[in-house]
Amino acid sequence: MTFPLNPAMAATEAPPVMEARRWLSGVTFPADRPLINISQAAPVEPPPLGLRQAIAEAALRDDAAHLYGPVLGLPDLRAEIALQWSRAYGGDIRADQVAITQGCNQAFTAVMSTLAGAGDEVILPTPWYFNHKMWFDMQGVTTVALDTGATLIPEAEAARALITSRTRAIVLVSPNNPGGVEYPAETLTAFRDLCRSHGLALIVDETYRDFDSRHSVELGGRPHDLFCDPDWSDTLIHLYSFSKAYRLTGHRVGAVVAHAGRLAEVEKFLDTVAICPGQLGQIAALWGMRNLGQWVAGERDEILARRRAMVDGFATLDGWELLGCGAYFAYVAHPFDMASDVLCKRLVSEASLLMLPGTMFQPPGSEAGKRQIRIAFANVDAAGIAEVFRRLKAFRP
Repeated sequence: MTFPLNPAMAATEAPPVMEARRWLSGVTFPADRPLINISQAAPVEPPPLGLRQAIAEAALRDDAAHLYGPVLGLPDLRAEIALQWSRAYGGDIRADQVAITQGCNQAFTAVMSTLAGAGDEVILPTPWYFNHKMWFDMQGVTTVALDTGATLIPEAEAARALITSRTRAIVLVSPNNPGGVEYPAETLTAFRDLCRSHGLALIVDETYRDFDSRHSVELGGRPHDLFCDPDWSDTLIHLYSFSKAYRLTGHRVGAVVAHAGRLAEVEKFLDTVAICPGQLGQIAALWGMRNLGQWVAGERDEILARRRAMVDGFATLDGWELLGCGAYFAYVAHPFDMASDVLCKRLVSEASLLMLPGTMFQPPGSEAGKRQIRIAFANVDAAGIAEVFRRLKAFRP
């Protein structure tokens, strides 16, 4: 059957996580070797009880929670983000510089819709977050790959050489998805200066900020000084997700911090796509910000313990190379004479391990992508991580 289809959509790759799940079709896993799914970075447990009770109370007693709300989000949540972010980052952020979205992916698509259209270019470090690349492909925006080399840390001077008259923005994700690396503050400052000097936007996605090993934002540390600049809003666009810290993946709550004038443009996109963010999710995010600081710190400690287990495990695994590890991810190079997508399919049937190949995070034909694999370890406890390494050691191609 044939039907009309936008050529840009047709040329966009299928969602990688959904593609990987299709590899499970028809596979039977032995009782003594059940599937370990380390393909997706999302909490699999519900929010803590207090947060669920707050959602339930709002659903039962707050009639407004079931109605349309402001397109840019609940005023109290926007104000709370402005207050807490100003304190945490040592800067001055106003409530009218904050917008709430249906998850961080929508935050990204909303701001990019204000920045770049068909024929424009955006610089994206590789390995990249595949949903960012998918959005550019759908919109006819050219993705300009910035190779991060062995460190997985992008360099501003390398990016400078890629800037053209069609460049509109540079996108950074820290802690990085898929690489796991935490970008040094000086790296972010260098990119801010580069973007400002060329009139570009710098988008910094800090979805995994709460699991940064270097800083505890709630306790006064900060991963960068970008908001200390009184003129930050002329260049910086900051993205955040409530999904990971508060286990609100199903409620879809994200945030954009940017110049109020840009948010007026973002409002056009959001009104067209969703009209407003979900009320219950926003109520949950606000309650979490006000009540779950210590709980989030405990979640961070657990993720950091799992990170240490991953680092220690790869130190004992012959031939494998740990390229980056942090937040929810380990990004590794495998030692086998086969492409990573072929290897990952074999690991499903022969080791009961589901992970994503580097070919999903690199440009088509990338030799680096053929050697790389992303392991999303955040949902696997210490015993599960030990079992992952046991299976990798036992695998014979």
